[in-house]
Amino acid sequence: MPRYDYRCRACGSTFELNRPMAEANALAVCPDGHDDTVKLLSTVAITGAARSTSPSPRAGSGGSAGGGGCCGGACCG
Repeated sequence: MPRYDYRCRACGSTFELNRPMAEANALAVCPDGHDDTVKLLSTVAITGAARSTSPSPRAGSGGSAGGGGCCGGACCG
């Protein structure tokens, strides 16, 4: 079940609620009983190791334009 973060406008506390996605925008009451709350923008954490069955291109190997984490700016000389 997704976890949503909320902030209470009355007392300033932040809190989390686990609720179905269908109830994500439903009224949330803070632990102190205030109902003037706002849902915060949540960040997503993705964990785990990426696996690849093919070798990744390396910087300087020639021919491959991409990969390696380079954005193509001045740092990629």
